Amino acid sequence: MPIHYLESARDPRVSDYTQLTDVHLRKLREPAEGMYIAESSRVLRRALAAGHRPRSFFLAEKWLADLQDVLDTYPEVPAFIGHASLLEEITGFHLHRGAMAAMERPAPVPLAQLLSGARRVAVLEDIVDHTNVGAIFRSAAALDIDAVLISPRCGDPLYRRSVRVSMGTVFQVPWARLESWPQDLAVLKEHGFTVAALELTENAVDVDDLAARNPDRLALVLGTEGAGMSAETLAAVDLAVKIPMRTGVDSLNVAAASAVAFWELRPRV
Repeated sequence: MPIHYLESARDPRVSDYTQLTDVHLRKLREPAEGMYIAESSRVLRRALAAGHRPRSFFLAEKWLADLQDVLDTYPEVPAFIGHASLLEEITGFHLHRGAMAAMERPAPVPLAQLLSGARRVAVLEDIVDHTNVGAIFRSAAALDIDAVLISPRCGDPLYRRSVRVSMGTVFQVPWARLESWPQDLAVLKEHGFTVAALELTENAVDVDDLAARNPDRLALVLGTEGAGMSAETLAAVDLAVKIPMRTGVDSLNVAAASAVAFWELRPRV
């Protein structure tokens, strides 16, 4: 078992774990290098269960016994062990969720393959907060969403905060990043999807009205935080749908709204 005890934060073998708090850098670096970080023992176990391959493991010695079975399963993968202060110097934050792993980023799923057989699809337009991205994926996994599509400027579902907030459920829901936005919504229509924007507009129908129609295939588009959905996207969808609000509340956080809409718009047999 290749266990390596670290003595320096400048050890080049742990470069995958450096500057983890630099969001801008990691958003560029991780996709370019074909990797992502699985943070916490539970999350990395879910990544492995989904068939993702580890590049290395990274943990304090006190977590070694907790991860022993995983290390035994991947004897060829190096495990880097260090004191808590040294690990914090490398990553930029205190590790308190057990082990971490640098994982190989899985190959993208072709859009046509992803849509084949799907009945409910979520589409995220420019949602940049990784907490919201992770929470939406967690709701998607729990509430029968078959696939998630993200716009070119949307946050990375495999960024470590997204993965952590999703509790690793991001590995359960097939997803793809669209290349042409919002033009790729036409591909959904070609596959027989009704495309609905979750947006408060003058002609938006109530979510329960759309649920009563029970479209066979439905794609629900969720707009970015703050500004909401772009005019171009609203022009490209089939209809807008809203969640009725009470007592003067005008809207929900996009992650909370997604959970309500996913449940209400689930396919009825």
